[in-house]
Amino acid sequence: MATIANNLQAVQQRIARACVACGRDPATVRLLAVSKTFGPDAVAAAAAAGQRAFGENYVQEGVAKIETLREAGVVGLEWHCIGPLQSNKTRAVAEHFDWVQSVDRLRIAERLSAQRPAHRPPLQVCIQVNVDGAATKAGVSPAEALALARAVAALPRLRLRGVMAIPDPAPHPQAMRAVFARVAEVFETLRQALQAPPDFDTVSMGMSDDLEAAIAAGSTMVRVGSAIFGRRLYANPPSNRPA
Repeated sequence: MATIANNLQAVQQRIARACVACGRDPATVRLLAVSKTFGPDAVAAAAAAGQRAFGENYVQEGVAKIETLREAGVVGLEWHCIGPLQSNKTRAVAEHFDWVQSVDRLRIAERLSAQRPAHRPPLQVCIQVNVDGAATKAGVSPAEALALARAVAALPRLRLRGVMAIPDPAPHPQAMRAVFARVAEVFETLRQALQAPPDFDTVSMGMSDDLEAAIAAGSTMVRVGSAIFGRRLYANPPSNRPA
């Protein structure tokens, strides 16, 4: 799938230009390819083009993809769960994924810690922050983020890596950058309050339409789907349903 390889290159060039524009090293921003609704062949094509980190919103779909690609000999990939999690899905995530970016409740973190297999490295986790305050959106409020982060950081089998956010679109890039800056402020508050180790280093924000604004505000990981894989065709309209 040459188109996926070309799209990946184009996105990487956007990231590099955005970093140069705000005086950052492009190596400080990671690209997470969001492969939800796209099949294993699309992931394999991106992997063949050099992409290693992939994000999945829905647990069953992600686990099936992980197993299919492993059986096909596509190895060395890093899998991130980026969708809201229900308690009955935590075991599958703990057993198959490398990262969980959507931790917004201590109960979910406790289950992930207890269910992470002993033979696997600690599960890398981010606190999802809801900077908009929308009742329909997942994520802990900025005011509650520190208490959750302290509790998560104390759990065995987990490693707290930073914060993730999915803010609503703003009317123009400057306004979007201001929203992203609030997320970066939460990250910095946590980093200082926790006296966090060097691997507390992740500010996951920015997608296909707004990655430049996110990078300017301090993002270290952008989550890009449609700009890599193309437009998604849903059988039913997408929702904020749990993974």
